[in-house]
Amino acid sequence: MIAAAGSIRRAVSMAFLSLTWTVVTLGADNEPVATIARSDIVIYAGQLIDGVSRVPRHHVSILIHDQKIESVQDDFVAPAGAHVIDLSKATVLPGLIDCHVHVTGAGVSLADRVSLTAADMALVGSANARQALYAGFTTLRNVGADYGSDVALKKAIDAGIVPGPRLWISREPLGPTGGHSDPTNGMQPDINNAQWQGRVIDSPEEGIRAVREHRKYGADLIKIMPSGGVGSIGDDPARQLMTNEELKAIIETAHTLGMKVAAHAHGKAAIDAAVRLGVDSIEHGSYADSESYKLMKEHGTYLVPTVLVAQRISELARTHPEKMATPEMAAKILPIAPRMLKNLADAHKAGVKIAFGTDATGGSIRFGELAKEFSVMVAAGMTPMDAIIAATANAADLIGAADKVGSVRPGRFADLIAVSSDPLTDITNLAHVSFVMKGGTIIKGDPVDQTPDTQ
Repeated sequence: MIAAAGSIRRAVSMAFLSLTWTVVTLGADNEPVATIARSDIVIYAGQLIDGVSRVPRHHVSILIHDQKIESVQDDFVAPAGAHVIDLSKATVLPGLIDCHVHVTGAGVSLADRVSLTAADMALVGSANARQALYAGFTTLRNVGADYGSDVALKKAIDAGIVPGPRLWISREPLGPTGGHSDPTNGMQPDINNAQWQGRVIDSPEEGIRAVREHRKYGADLIKIMPSGGVGSIGDDPARQLMTNEELKAIIETAHTLGMKVAAHAHGKAAIDAAVRLGVDSIEHGSYADSESYKLMKEHGTYLVPTVLVAQRISELARTHPEKMATPEMAAKILPIAPRMLKNLADAHKAGVKIAFGTDATGGSIRFGELAKEFSVMVAAGMTPMDAIIAATANAADLIGAADKVGSVRPGRFADLIAVSSDPLTDITNLAHVSFVMKGGTIIKGDPVDQTPDTQ
């Protein structure tokens, strides 16, 4: 029976792979109602922002074959037999990338920690992933999930069982006892769960083992917690809580295995130590300073600023402090939002590489509104093009997939979006995506078919 089920799955997979392109026609409720197989596609783009060049192109044709971009040509051209999608009155961009999400939910509340299962989280994740995809985010880097729920979701998306973006996943974040990732914070000492142990490390040796286990069980990258956090109980975001020896062991082990390392760090000491030891990105980076920015430039370290979520949680703490888990949490949150906006502005001016990230969990930021982070980035002094590149070429470079996603270039996946108005004149237009394609499959939109009539 098991062998027969495996044969069926392989047959279904081969059937999907045999379709070089599929149009998914959507009904009024965005539910698929028909599919049409095509071998070659051409998209007519009125304006193209390719994710790499800072100068947009106009009136170009994007030729797609076997899920990937084959060429980008000037003028509107169509090889014989190709299916033409007319976006000549729209701006076309690469599918957007969010480098800091928790697509299966954060699980930070005490109630979540003792009530949610991996199945609960994976189901939440499937809904969040679909929302993100329809909003134009065709790639997500998931930096923290419990019980392997992100692994299950990634497998389901890759197999075509549920719709969603391409996922790069970290499984559980790694941090010390009492740190931001310790799930027993705030609980009675005798409350425990065997599955929680893999995320708490208190020595270089434990860190090495955890990295290897994460890789073994499906992680693409490692998330570490060298500083305390804001939305947690009992830790201080300004303090470095992991030792340099622990950081060094984790980062070196991850890099040896070909994995990137993302460091949640608010305080300067943790930021600077992680950067010196070779971390690939600093998440949040609230209390970085000019020395920190200099180090980040020297080491090529990215900042993933996540400002919008800080603003929203800070406003909630100000207006409804009773909704915070503890008064201490509200006190930690209130000063963070203005500091994070200033940090982004200062880092950008200093020339630090910026990658787009929201810290969305489906709570304070829903996955259908990820693009609202762009407005905050522009408010911090980035140009609309800077912000777009942060969510395309820069984000792809950070996750180690610049040869696959993040740009409209030959050889990349045909992950494309379109908006009806120019985002370079109004960045909020990216919150209103009218067309989404992932790997040559139309996910959202009803473009005009300009295929020549050969009959």
